Amino acid sequence: MKFGITIKPDMPVERIVALTRQAESAGFEYGWIFDSHILWLEPYPLLTLMAANTKSMRLGTCVTNPAVRDITVTSSLFATLNLISGGRMQLGIGRGDSSRRVLGKKPVTSDRLEQSVETFRKLTAGQPVDYEERSVRLSWATGSPPVWIAGYGPKVLELAGRIADGIILQFADPDLISWCLSFVKRGAEATGRDPRRIEVMSAAPVWVSDDLNVARERVRWFPALVSNHVVDLVSRYKPEELPSALTSYIRNRGQYDYLHHCEVESDNAKFVSDEVTDRFCLVGPTEAHIEKLRALAQVGVTQFNLYLMCGEEEDTIETYRRKILPALERVAKA
Repeated sequence: MKFGITIKPDMPVERIVALTRQAESAGFEYGWIFDSHILWLEPYPLLTLMAANTKSMRLGTCVTNPAVRDITVTSSLFATLNLISGGRMQLGIGRGDSSRRVLGKKPVTSDRLEQSVETFRKLTAGQPVDYEERSVRLSWATGSPPVWIAGYGPKVLELAGRIADGIILQFADPDLISWCLSFVKRGAEATGRDPRRIEVMSAAPVWVSDDLNVARERVRWFPALVSNHVVDLVSRYKPEELPSALTSYIRNRGQYDYLHHCEVESDNAKFVSDEVTDRFCLVGPTEAHIEKLRALAQVGVTQFNLYLMCGEEEDTIETYRRKILPALERVAKA
C-alpha cells in the first residue's frame, strides 16, 4: 500500500509547502489538494509550489470537476504542471460537490464526467479534439496524467471501472469499499479491462490517540462531508440499491453549511454517531491504525490518503513516519 496526504488550502502557503516537503521526506508518495475555489485558496498555484518543492511525490487534485473550470482550461493547467513537475501530475476528478454547491449549482452528470475525461486525456497528450464544433489541440502538451475518478454510486463506480486509472473512495470502511469495488469490477470487465490494474484509494482523516473521545471529535466532520454525497445518492437510487451502512446515518441530518465545510467541531457533524465516525475514519492508538490499514489492503486498497485537516498535521505525519509506515512495511516484506 502506498500513502498520500491531502491538504485543505486554508492555511498559510508556507505551511502548505512545508507539510508537503515533510510528507515526502516521511515516505508519502502522493500529495493531493482540495479544489473548492470559493471556500479556500485556488489549488493550481499551490500545486505549482508543491511541485517545485518536491522531487518525486506525485501531485494532483482531490478532487476537481468538469464544470467550475472549462475542461480545456483544466487540461492546459495539468499539461503545464506536468512539464513543471517532470511528469508527476495526477488528475483527481468527480461530479463536483462543495465548489458547485456553494454556488447553488448541482454536480454534473456522469455522462459529462466521462466525456470530460476523454477530452482531458486527448488534450494533455497533444492530440486534437472536437470541442464545441471546433478542432482544438494543445500542440505543446505531452504525456497525459493518470486519471482518478471519485464516486460513491453504482453508475460512477462502473464508469471508473471502464475508463479510470484509479478510483477515489472517501471513507475507510472496508465493507463499504468492497461494495464499491464490485461495481468498479463490473465496469472493468464489461470493457475487457483487468480490474486489478485499477488503483484504489481510500481517503479519510486520521487521529492517533489513546483517548477515543478526543480522536472522534477531531474527525467527526468527515462523515458529515460524506453525507452530502449520500443525500445525492438517495435521491437517485432505490433504497434496496444502496447499503444501509452507507445511507442510514443521514436520517437525522440537518442543513449543511458549506461555510463550515471540513471544519473540526463544526455543527454540521452533530448528527454523526461514534459508530459511523469509527467506520469512516482512522482513530485510536497506533495499533488500531495498523490493524485497519491492513484490513483496507486486504479488500484491495492500494493507496491510503490521509486528510491532513484536523490540527497538529506535522505531528500526524511524524507519527506515521515513525510508528505506522514502518510496521506496515515489515508486514509487506514478511
